[in-house]
Formats: sequence, C-alpha cells, structure tokens
Amino acid sequence: MHPARSADDLPRRHAPVHEPVRTLGRALAAGPVLLDGGLSNQLEGQGCDLSDALWSARLLLDGPGQIEAAHTAYARAGAQVLTTAGYQATFEGFARRGIGRAEAAELFARSVRLARRAAGTVEREVWVAASVGPYGAMLADGSEYRGRYGLSVQELERFHRPRIEALAAAGPDALALETVPDIDEAEALLRAVEGCGLPVWLSYSVAGDRTRAGQRLETAFGLVSGRDDVVAVGVNCCDPADADRAVRVAAEVSGKPAVVYPNSGERWDAEGRGWVGAPTFDPGRARAWSDAGARLIGGCCRVGPDTIAELAGLLGTATADGHAKIPGEG
Repeated sequence: MHPARSADDLPRRHAPVHEPVRTLGRALAAGPVLLDGGLSNQLEGQGCDLSDALWSARLLLDGPGQIEAAHTAYARAGAQVLTTAGYQATFEGFARRGIGRAEAAELFARSVRLARRAAGTVEREVWVAASVGPYGAMLADGSEYRGRYGLSVQELERFHRPRIEALAAAGPDALALETVPDIDEAEALLRAVEGCGLPVWLSYSVAGDRTRAGQRLETAFGLVSGRDDVVAVGVNCCDPADADRAVRVAAEVSGKPAVVYPNSGERWDAEGRGWVGAPTFDPGRARAWSDAGARLIGGCCRVGPDTIAELAGLLGTATADGHAKIPGEG
C-alpha cells in the first residue's frame, strides 16, 4: 500500500471535525464572511513542488498532510471559508496518471475531508467550499485565462457534471464555481449543479470590465438571476483593480451578495510558468468591496495567511484576541 494514500485517514486527537450550524447563505445575510487565500502559494511556502499538470491536486495523492496544513494556516489566520484542493482535480486528469474513476472519486472526497479537519482546529464556524475549476484548468496550459475552448455548453456540462456529483456526495457546505473565463462555461456549470442540493457561488476571472473571453460583465452576472441555489456571484483570480467595478456590477445586476477574491496583482506567465510583476493587493480595498455589496471576501493566488489575518481585522470578522467572530454576533 502507498502510505501517503491513507495518511489522511489516520486519527487526529487534537483536530475535532465539526460542521457549521448555519448555512453559508444565512451567514452572508448577517454580514461579510472571510474567505481564505491562495492554496498554491501556501503549499509552495511549505516547500511543496507544484510543477505538475495536476498542480495542487497532486498532493491529494502523495501529500495530503501538506494540504491539511495549508488549510489550517488559513483557518488560524481567521478564514471562515476553506476552499478545497479540487481546482485542478478532474476524472480526466487523474486518468492520465492511471487512476480509475472510483479512486478519483475518493480523492475528491479526500479534498473535502482535509478541509473539514482543518476547520475543526478552531473554535468557531468554518465552512468548506469544494472548488470546481474551469475546463481550462484541466488542460494546464493557461486556457482558463482565455476561455473559448471550442466546446459547446452541452459538452462542457458533460465534463463538469460527474466531478460536481462526486464533490457533492462528499458533503461540503458549498460549491465554488471559480475562475470561470466565459459565459458559456458559466451556463454549463449552472446546469451541472442543478439538483446537487448545495449552495454555490459563481466567480468569473475578468480582465478590465469584461470576462476573459471578452463578454460584458452585466451579461455574465445576469446568468444567476432567479437562481435560489446561487448565494453569491462575482470575481476571482484577477487584478485587484479589476475587482473594484466588478463587485458593484455583480451586486446590482444579480440582486445577490457579491463574492470577490482577486490575486495579489502579479500576473501569471503561462509559458514561463511563473508570476511576474509587483503585488498590488491592498487589504484596505475590502471595505469598499463590502460597501458595494460584497459578502464573500478573500484572496486568490499569491495572497497568503498574513493578508487574510489583516482582512479579518479590517472587516471586523476578528475579535481582539485574533479569533474570527461568527457573522452577526457583537
């Protein structure tokens, strides 16, 4: 037996696993809820090598303890939502490693268990959101920053549905449909989550005032109108400056809370497989995002636990001793 493949099932005496009392939707109605930051940068900071087509999802196979440690760092920094390591995890990607569907489904479930166990290390409500990345993430060539894969909405729905069903069966508190580059894929994802029984948020990656595929944000955010299962819509994995206008448009067009978790401001070079430019993420922007209607606020790539802790203080989701408050409490 490969020892790493059963490591996450070992008993942990000091990490009780518990689930939140309230739904994420109810928490959002009470005030801002703090997301975590970038999982990949935290894993790299722990010494993990992510130069692999599976990216952070590889560690579900051979380093689950590293994933749990990264989640725990964010929980202790004040994050109230932990997003799983499933962004680049797909049946197709695992199949290329010779992993069958049953074992792949178990890896999806493992991603949820690891986040849930990390959530249990703090004495407050922490929700677990299962990450559902775009089709382009599976290609591992930067396509999620372009969209327009040449696939129909129906073909994209067929790709996403099995993974969503496997993740939903693992029992997360929500599904994060994230880094979506265009409206066609957003429509496919919204079809695929129908009937899954979980709240979802839909988050686009944008450039300027358009989706990565060049569509108007008003149209993109309007897709969720009338969808009771969608608790928030907005943007992630984008420049912080692009998030400013997007938050307002998302809230106004959808009538729902906005979600916002941009990158550090550095830019991903797909060919060089590295980040370039200087960080521009200013935690002070969070107050303006909240005023504009954002209720799920955090960071994406290159935003770490220290910044999440700073956001907790600025948003008032942290008490004087540094522990995050439950939204709605004094």
